Amino acid sequence: MAAGVRRVTAVTAPTGGESGGGRAHGALREPDAAAREAEPLPHPLLRSLLGAWALSACSAEETAAVEAHLTECAPCAEEALRLRDAVGLLHHERDLDLDPLLRSRVLENCLGRRPARIPVPDWVSPYDAETARLDALLQDIGPAEWNTPVTLRWYADGAQTGRPTTVAGVISHLLAVDGLVAAAVGLGDPAARYERVRTAAGPVERTEAFWRALAQDGGVGCMRDPWRDQAHTLVRTVSFAGHGATDLSVPYGPFSLPLRDALIERAFECWVHADDIAAAVAYPYEPPSGAHLHGMIDLTVRLLPAALADRRRAGLAGPAHALVEAGAPGRSLRLEVEGAGGGRWYVPLDSPAALACPERQVALVVLEGPEFCQLVAGHLTPEEVAAGQDGDRQAIREVLQTAASLSRM
Repeated sequence: MAAGVRRVTAVTAPTGGESGGGRAHGALREPDAAAREAEPLPHPLLRSLLGAWALSACSAEETAAVEAHLTECAPCAEEALRLRDAVGLLHHERDLDLDPLLRSRVLENCLGRRPARIPVPDWVSPYDAETARLDALLQDIGPAEWNTPVTLRWYADGAQTGRPTTVAGVISHLLAVDGLVAAAVGLGDPAARYERVRTAAGPVERTEAFWRALAQDGGVGCMRDPWRDQAHTLVRTVSFAGHGATDLSVPYGPFSLPLRDALIERAFECWVHADDIAAAVAYPYEPPSGAHLHGMIDLTVRLLPAALADRRRAGLAGPAHALVEAGAPGRSLRLEVEGAGGGRWYVPLDSPAALACPERQVALVVLEGPEFCQLVAGHLTPEEVAAGQDGDRQAIREVLQTAASLSRM
């Protein structure tokens, strides 16, 4: 458009009786800048530019000319306002919240250009991702919301139970239990500065001791920075150690987990408690990615046989139907988890060392992935899950109860 304007103002037609090189050259000569600026654009041309002006598509010179004209011409000013309003209707309203996938896309782009010198191992990625998602949630909430009441729920003694706390209390709980993993890899443990925390037997006792110690110091307060620093240091240390760290074991009081499984368990707890916080402060929160969710479900299924055997010894489940030698096929329950992160697993029913296989299947349970995880977290009871069931009812009931019993504060 600007080029067309220059042709109108710069080119003059030669006079009819004049000829010769000098005359022709003078007729086509461009006027100087001062004359061009002083010469106003004609009204029809300015009116034709109103659409481009409304779309902010004019050059700087055209924009100045149009806006100067609008102060003098009422019809053009009214037309300009109508066009500008119409352009506003063409733009969709945009959500001010950041795209939840923005972080992953930025990281993918960065790593694609320059691969990380020390990459995060696959078995550490769930913990890295879930701590990052929770940290983003904490970044978005205000200082007053750290005192928002939160109820931690789990399944115990055949019923759902709970423990009231606050957002700050949940983060200090994660800090205290993550400290078990940090201590196992030789890192400092912020909660261990209290002797009562160092001598606590397991995650629940350790959390209660930490809460009591913090209360005596004047309150829980905002624990985001020490929790985040501990998580970052843990991911960095384990990533540098690589496969050399997989032989380590993390004590959880009455039992231990290999470091690989412990970090998946901590990722699961981080997601569950982040969801608790999100529900309390009315913040939208999605389940983990399919690959990470699959790893969490797989860990749960691997823990089920031993947990079922423990419940039998405690008289909380019926006796085994038959003794099975280690590695021999035994009665099995097929667990099918649908949706993202799902899959098919076979759970041995009579002995943790038995071989679970399709040939000895006596029961079937079908669940959605997030629903199964809510059961394992104790947020749903075995009676509440909408499970597709077929086969041995007692086996199904005992496996669902065992899955719920894996939950804790």
